[in-house]
Amino acid sequence: MPVVELSGPQDAFSVPSQPPPDSELFDAYSRAVTAVVERVAASVVKIDVAQRRARNRPEARGGGSGFVFTPDGFLITNSHVVHDAASIGVTLADGSRHPAVLIGEDPDTDVAVIRIDAPGLKAVTLGDSRRLHPGQLVVAIGNPYGFQATVTAGVVSATSRTLRSYAGRLIDDVIQTDAALNPGNSGGPLADSRAEVVGVNTATISQAQGLCFAIAINTAKYIAGRLMRDGIVRRSYIGVQAQIAPLRRVIARFHDLPAETGALVVGVEPGSPAQRSGLREGDVIVRFAGAAVEGVDTLHKLLTEERCGLEVEMEVVRGTEKITMKISPEPRA
Repeated sequence: MPVVELSGPQDAFSVPSQPPPDSELFDAYSRAVTAVVERVAASVVKIDVAQRRARNRPEARGGGSGFVFTPDGFLITNSHVVHDAASIGVTLADGSRHPAVLIGEDPDTDVAVIRIDAPGLKAVTLGDSRRLHPGQLVVAIGNPYGFQATVTAGVVSATSRTLRSYAGRLIDDVIQTDAALNPGNSGGPLADSRAEVVGVNTATISQAQGLCFAIAINTAKYIAGRLMRDGIVRRSYIGVQAQIAPLRRVIARFHDLPAETGALVVGVEPGSPAQRSGLREGDVIVRFAGAAVEGVDTLHKLLTEERCGLEVEMEVVRGTEKITMKISPEPRA
């Protein structure tokens, strides 16, 4: 059999370049996590709380984590960390201890703001939790079981989860992550690869591994602003559980909607204003009282105390149809 010789440039038959070895991938991952820690860890604090003493009972103590979000000493943590506290102490990353005062708390979203008087505080950079996608790298920093400045890393497992707070209310737009959290991590920051804080670590499911949750930072920013201004969050309610959801582009364009996302209704409370208005599960709220609704955090901002008892127009997308309905928010009990 004749031998066929191949001619032409050798690189035409060269072996394709190999993917980078695992060591390089792990080095890149380590550098990303390390860079986040270097920029965020200095703003993370340990919180120690002495609870109010009930009659004939010893003083209870607890604690958690928090982070500095303004250079003049305002810190975000969880409401359940500082709830009913007789005194609050904060330990900074440099080891110095300072007393803290409670500015306000909102059990419905499990967000609280405290303040300390200390020089040279470094504030975190707050991100945009609406830009998060499953699979993104996230880093949690906190003080589980009192071990200060503990770092864990993982990914965003899911967004737009609903979680019941310790006060019994449902918190919308919660981030699910597999970055390991333990008691003491509560109130600490969840940061993305840009070292921007995208969530406030809040809960785990004790019977499961890798099911951890954080309050979306967009919700926390809004609540913190209200607490700094008023010390309390007064709100109206319409009786829905909702999550952010995308709209089909063709529907958004056909109805001339201002955004391609809205608040997807996943539950309607019996006897609520939402039920009386005709709102259904599966509806997507796109406008409320004349304002565009891009997601749950936008809807929360619109449900203010001033709207209690006032009839307003609400636009929803149901299937491919846009429906306008009337609804009267009620005071939050």
